[in-house]
Amino acid sequence: MNFQIKLRKIKSISKIEGYWSKEDYIKLLELFEFPDAKSIAENELIEMLSLAISDYDPAEAAAIVLDYKLSDILKPGQIKNLAHEILQDKVAEEYPDISLHYPLFNINQLLHDAYNGKFPRTIASQIDIELFFKDKVVINKEVVLRCISDLLSDRSLLKRLFDEKLDSDQELSDAHNIIWELIPNGEHQYQIISSDYWMNNEDFEKDEFSGVLRQDEINH
Repeated sequence: MNFQIKLRKIKSISKIEGYWSKEDYIKLLELFEFPDAKSIAENELIEMLSLAISDYDPAEAAAIVLDYKLSDILKPGQIKNLAHEILQDKVAEEYPDISLHYPLFNINQLLHDAYNGKFPRTIASQIDIELFFKDKVVINKEVVLRCISDLLSDRSLLKRLFDEKLDSDQELSDAHNIIWELIPNGEHQYQIISSDYWMNNEDFEKDEFSGVLRQDEINH
């Protein structure tokens, strides 16, 4: 399948809008024993949550937020260890299970803001692309990752770790963990949210590319 991809814009962001919902804020306020959380005006929830979090020891607060988001995935001992690691390390980039990088990024952001920088600052990339296929193709994260990789330098971490899979008929299941969000933005226009760890401005050596994806690279 012939395709053309163009990089329209890339910028670094420290917060992903919409990840945390109103219901999340209320439940977290309740976990931090903030009274009458449900009666707080929606535009004040984030500020009140930051105040509630900052009353706790940082590691204890981290454990509460981690448990809220990841208790169905991680064991209590893992959460306890991670609550200390997140204070020192960029776990949203370094944690061995990359499927957790997205929630860890957002947990880190919440804690970083509440403690005015006591937690490490992590960065995401917001990438706007134009992707056109000559024939009809279902645009999903795997397809987009294969296409956008052709704009990246061979020195990029993504190419170094996944180059063989990016250009083969092997299923690229990690695409769902590398591209956190894929947002249609008009005809042939898409916005990607990923980690700066995987794709940042320095990784791109081309602004556009024309190539071919084989059928076995698309249908999984």
